[in-house]
Amino acid sequence: MRPLHLAAGPDDPRRSDVDEWGRSERVRSLARAIYRPVYAKWFRAEWEGMERIPASGGALLVANHAGAVPSDAPVVMHGVEERLGRPVYGLADYFFRTVPVVGTLWSRAGGVPARPDNAYRLLHDQRQLALVFPEGVKGASKPYRERYQLQRFGRGGFVEIAMRAGVPVIPVAIVGSEETMPVLCQAPGIARALGLPYFPVTANMVLMGPLGLFVPFPAKFRLRVLEPFVFDVPPDRDRYPKSRVMEEAERIRSTLQGAISDMLADRRSIWFG
Repeated sequence: MRPLHLAAGPDDPRRSDVDEWGRSERVRSLARAIYRPVYAKWFRAEWEGMERIPASGGALLVANHAGAVPSDAPVVMHGVEERLGRPVYGLADYFFRTVPVVGTLWSRAGGVPARPDNAYRLLHDQRQLALVFPEGVKGASKPYRERYQLQRFGRGGFVEIAMRAGVPVIPVAIVGSEETMPVLCQAPGIARALGLPYFPVTANMVLMGPLGLFVPFPAKFRLRVLEPFVFDVPPDRDRYPKSRVMEEAERIRSTLQGAISDMLADRRSIWFG
């Protein structure tokens, strides 16, 4: 006789819903329920142009990045999933996958190591939405005096992946994230001792002590989805001209920077928008 768990039907609640990336829809549903009041009441997120994100098919969302423990990724992922009913996979440094407990929770919530093959499979093979922050650690760790000044977008790898996968790049300009956990200075010695990519000292930590590591300030979030960038090149080539890739990456960075500057000019208050 077969064990009972092997005979369970497809609707049995004991069956795992974890996909090949480690994402669990049950965990995401629970996370959305817990995060919903934070999103709606603490950050009071408001969107413009979400209709530019496709209801089906692959697309690469690209956004500016900020805050010592960035609040921007969960805000974007939650907002899109709530409004469009589509999962969003967040591409991030493999470091997060290696942290005990945090790494597992990150995967269950939709985090994927930011490797070219992973991004290609998500975008091309599975036609999913993926979110990437081309500034990487440079964006999250920059001091508050450099707020809303976009850092260099690396070598434009995200553009090359979008070209290979044949999907658009959709920029998302975010205002509010810089003020949630402002970085005052860095503590590189502590970072080295703990094996972390950076260890920032934030205004939250100064005001709240250890609690400041986890509690962001309630800055109001405004998010603007910009016109998609579509590349007129054949997909699935092994290589694309580096000059073209860098040119497109800089064009996206410049467009995103311009939108952020416009949004800041219209903003009356950090806390009320």
